Amino acid sequence: MAVTTPPHASDAPAEGTVDAVVIGGGAAGLNGALILARSRRSVVVIDSGSPRNAPAKAVHGLIALDGTPPPEILRRGREQVRQYGGRVVFGEVVSAQSAAPSADGDLRFTVTLADGRSITARRILVATGLTDVLPEVPGLAEHWGDSVVHCPYCHGWEVRDEPIGILATGPASIGHAYLFRQLTEDLTYFTHGTDLDEDSRARFAARGIRVIDTPVTEVVNDTDGALAGVRLADGQVVARRVLAVGPQMQARSQGLEGLGLPVRDLPNMGRGFASGVAGTTEVPGVWVAGNATDLVAQVGASAAAGALAGADINRMLATADTDAALQGSPR
Repeated sequence: MAVTTPPHASDAPAEGTVDAVVIGGGAAGLNGALILARSRRSVVVIDSGSPRNAPAKAVHGLIALDGTPPPEILRRGREQVRQYGGRVVFGEVVSAQSAAPSADGDLRFTVTLADGRSITARRILVATGLTDVLPEVPGLAEHWGDSVVHCPYCHGWEVRDEPIGILATGPASIGHAYLFRQLTEDLTYFTHGTDLDEDSRARFAARGIRVIDTPVTEVVNDTDGALAGVRLADGQVVARRVLAVGPQMQARSQGLEGLGLPVRDLPNMGRGFASGVAGTTEVPGVWVAGNATDLVAQVGASAAAGALAGADINRMLATADTDAALQGSPR
């Protein structure tokens, strides 16, 4: 699922070579840009306007900002980056690749946007986030972020005590069930073609979790369009007000193929970019932060990862600046 938000005010890309381009204008990207801008680095954030949490009404579990709508957090973030001289450009990256190094051997990258504009940067932070791939059950996607949820920490309190259904997508859904059982006594586990071993069935029975093995064929709404339950392959309708589902999560990589970033598959979860300490990658000069590499990171963790990456980029730039000074090359 990807929801595009209305375009926000866009800055003009900086001319010449900038210290860093941040690809992605979510929590990770903006916090990385904030750290860089506060370090007096020239930084440009490229924001396509399709944050992962756009369907959600509020961000939860984030100290001091719990309950804040996602667009408001991003609006404040853009404002703060600009406050320190950073630029935020509304656009879509269609290519990013290495360019010829500077005369003193410092790295260079070219980032091209869909409208043909291009930016030259010394370093890149990839913070593109991910896409949630939901099971192909009719009616499921329309309730995503509202009554179809995935994270008990992001949405759990808001759906407490409701009749909740777990729509299984694999072994990880078993643990999902235990977490949502903490929030309601009325929990039904729909195996939906996945395996459920006898030990798990016994544990579910001990916790009062009902198990239904008949496949789910569609989501059923009430007359007001709210989620009312699911229809099974045998025609039975099981009343539910909330469905919890663990989607497959795929890092957004469109336009980044030219960087050659390595990826890693996480069993029963999805695929993200491989990264090391502070978001470093195997590609010199490129860092990655947030959901693009940590598929389960919430907003706070993504922002923190962006800050770490921004600080590490600044550290490496400081070293490169010193190397250039030794060679007598101006910066």
